Parts: sequence; C-alpha cells; structure tokens
Amino acid sequence: KGFNKNDAPSNEINGDHLKICAQGYTCCSQEMEEKYRQQSKEDFRSAVGEHCNALQNMFASRYKKFDEFFKELLENAEKSLNDMFVRTYGRLYMQNSELFKDLFVELKRYYVGGNVNLEEMLNDFWARLLERMFRLVNPQHHFTDEYLECVSKYTEQLKPFGDVPRKLKLQVTRAFVAARTFAQGLAVARDVINKVSVVNPTPSCSHALLKMTYCSHCRGLVTVKPCSNYCSNVMRGCLANQGDLDSEWNNFIDAMLMVAERLEGPFNIESVMDPIDVKISDAIMNMQENSVQVSQKVFQGCGLPKALPAGRASRSVPESGFSARFRPYNPEERPTTAAGTSLDRLVTDVKEKLKQAKKFWSSLPSTMCNDEKMAPEHISEDECWNGNAKSRYLLAVTGNGLANQGNNPEVEVDITKPDMVIRRQIMSLQIMTSKMKNAYNGNDVDFIDISDESSGEGSGSGCEYQHCPSEFEFNVTDSVGKTVVHGKNAGEKSAASTVCWSRAAQALCLLFLAVQRQWR
Repeated sequence: KGFNKNDAPSNEINGDHLKICAQGYTCCSQEMEEKYRQQSKEDFRSAVGEHCNALQNMFASRYKKFDEFFKELLENAEKSLNDMFVRTYGRLYMQNSELFKDLFVELKRYYVGGNVNLEEMLNDFWARLLERMFRLVNPQHHFTDEYLECVSKYTEQLKPFGDVPRKLKLQVTRAFVAARTFAQGLAVARDVINKVSVVNPTPSCSHALLKMTYCSHCRGLVTVKPCSNYCSNVMRGCLANQGDLDSEWNNFIDAMLMVAERLEGPFNIESVMDPIDVKISDAIMNMQENSVQVSQKVFQGCGLPKALPAGRASRSVPESGFSARFRPYNPEERPTTAAGTSLDRLVTDVKEKLKQAKKFWSSLPSTMCNDEKMAPEHISEDECWNGNAKSRYLLAVTGNGLANQGNNPEVEVDITKPDMVIRRQIMSLQIMTSKMKNAYNGNDVDFIDISDESSGEGSGSGCEYQHCPSEFEFNVTDSVGKTVVHGKNAGEKSAASTVCWSRAAQALCLLFLAVQRQWR
C-alpha cells in the first residue's frame, strides 16, 4: 500500500492513538490509519466510477451511433431525391429545387432541436408545391401572390396530391418524434450517470469504509475480507442517495424500451425516409394527372385569373408531362448507413443494453461488494471480517435508498437532507420519461434543456464530458403552463415578454408575438 517498511511497527503496539480502528493491540501507527482512511476512500471512488463509467460509456457510444445514423439517413434521403428528380424532371426540378432543399433543412433542424412544428412545416411544403405546380400546369395565366395564396387554401379540400400528404405527414411526424426523443433519451441517461457517479464520501461513510476494508490489517488479518451483509450495510449507507434513483431510472428504461419497439415497427424512420422521393414523385404525378379538374375548381373558388398577353405565356410542363416515373421501391434495396448498419440492428443492440441497465442503482451496493477493491470473494460467514473481529456479522441489512438508512448500523445518514444534485437528476428522468410516453403515442414533444447542469457537481464533483456538453437545447414547460425558452432566441423573446407589463398592453403584445411568429 505504499508504506515504508521502517514506518510500520515490527511488533504489536498499544492502539490508544487510533481514532477509528479498535484501540487494542495493533499493527498500525496513527500515520498508517490515516493513510488507510485515504486509501479506502480512493478505492471506493474508483470502484463506483468504474461501474458507472461502463454504463455511461454504453449510453454515450449508442447515442453517438444513433445521432450519426439519423443525420446520415437524412443526408442520403436528400441526395437520393435530388439525384432522381434531376434525372426525372430535369430543368423543372432545378428551377424549383430550393423548395425541396428547404424541406430537408427543416427536417434536420427539427432533429437537432430546432423550434419546428412538423405538421405546419409539411403543410407549408405541400402548399408551396401546389403553387409552383399550379403555375406550371396553367402557363397561359398570370397569378398574383394573393391569387396563389387563395390557391394554397384549397390544398386540403381538393387533395391535388392525392392521399400522399396526409399519409406522409403522419409517418414523418411519428417517426421523427420517436427518433429525436429516443436519441435524446440516450443523451439524458449518459448525462445523469455522469452527474451522480463522482461521489464524495461523508465523514461517517469514510469512517465506515476504513473500518470495513483496512482496520482488519491493523489486527494482522490482512487476507480476511468483509462479511457480505456487513459490506451491504456500508455500501447502502454510502450510496443512500444514489439508491433513490432506482425507481425513476427503471421507469425511464421501460419508456425507452417502449419507444424502441415503435422504432422497430410503425415509427421506423428508415422506412419513412428511404422512399420519400418516390412518395413525393407520386404526389406530383397525381397533381398533373388531375390538373384540369383541380384548376377548374380553383378558378370557381378564387376567380378566373388574368390571361397573359399572346406570346408571353410562361414556360409550361412539356407536352410529354412528367412522364418519367421512378421504379417501384424495393425494401430489399434499402441502403445501409452510419458505419454500415441499419436502424433495426441499432435498436436491437440498444434494447439488449437497456434491459441490462435496469435496476442498476439498487444493485450497485451488491456490485460494489463483489468488486475486488472492496470484497472480492464469497467466504464463509464465520471466516469474514465483521468490523471488529474475524467472526459472523449478526446485524440486519438495511434497504436501499435514503429513507431506509435511519437505522443503518454502520453509516450514520441524515435522511432529512437529500442530495439536491441527485434530486435534480431524478426530475430529469421523470421529465424524459413523460416525453418518451408522448413519443410512444405519436405526440410531438418539446426538447428539455439539460445543459444547465453540465457543470457536473453531481453527488461529488467533476464531469468527464465537460468538454462536450449536451448538444440539446429544449423548451421546458413549467407546472403553470409557461414556456421557458433556451437558445438563440431566448433573449429576444424575453425582451418581448418584458414589454408586456401591463394588462392594457397585453393585447398588443400578443399581436406582436403572433406577427413575429408568422414572419418567421
């Protein structure tokens, strides 16, 4: 253990100088006892860190894989659409390509946490596409912006693109909500573990650790290991607050597994994005095939537009029309992305890891007692160290969690003072679990800003991932329904809210915010 042999007594000496270990005849000097106390704390911190870091690294690595996969999937879908539309529609597509680029920009912005309403964004895409198509199929007319705005109002009623917009909106919304929420869940789990894995033992815990691990050395019992139940009491006392994570952690894991099932089935973002070019093309074909009927109904509702002077008709759809159709989509041709994997393989892997992570915090004391640094062997109950001698440990084992430590015989725990950092992580898990359940049901969810606590003071201090804080920025809705805005526009919206200080100004303020949102 790093002692100088000359500093250790050559024979047993009177132990009156010892502060924690038994004061009978002893092999330890006062300096040795203090060094053993520091060593026991370091052993404990190291063992907790190793077990937590293994789980943290699992979540971190899976989050990284999912994040890479989803981003690459979007990139591939955009490239596939661009390549196919250039070949199929040529110049007509090139002249209107920014419409499709905007679609993918908004999808990407939603995934990384942007304030994007998917349904509104998709409705706007189809309305803009209808305006472009309506001009192309009616080249002999001049359309003002006001007229085209009237045209867009008929999108739902006329269904010029068939049933594609409705189906695609449902599929995209459910898939993106599930994908974004699942990736966020992996990041939240990573960050929660990071914040609670660095422990600072209390004085009472520090004394108990020394007594359990090294006081036997002072009695000359170097090879004798702590009794199992004795170790359990010490670990449950030292990890009392971490034990309180278990209930919400298990709820969170269950919710993650529920969303994982959705990702494997109806909310599979890969099966939505791979054929999105084909679906949009089918919608365009449907519009062209029904262009006469659609135009007549629009003219009835919006009025007959002005005809362009002879010789000034705008460029129309070629006589052959949008004749080139894509070949049918074949699921067997689904490309692999992100390190040559697929969503199914990623989800299967994560589900297995999630199941293993369940009950992690309630089993941590037992895991610690099986660690070589603490108590490496299962030994006879009569041949183990009970804190005072080589004998059976007779005291009852306490339960897990802070509330059960009032009668812990080994570690004095103040059950009235919970660790506030761990309480905040419990709240983070509760909020994320609620988001998971909403995503499971296909409901959109706001991002929640967990970056505020990235200082990692934890139940100890320090954060291994400080150099890479969570990249999520969320909107948090508090209990009274107010929305706390984090991110680039926070100052802007806060300033707008400050202006609205009187009841008389509230109507003007609401009007301002509505116009501001519409402008964006």
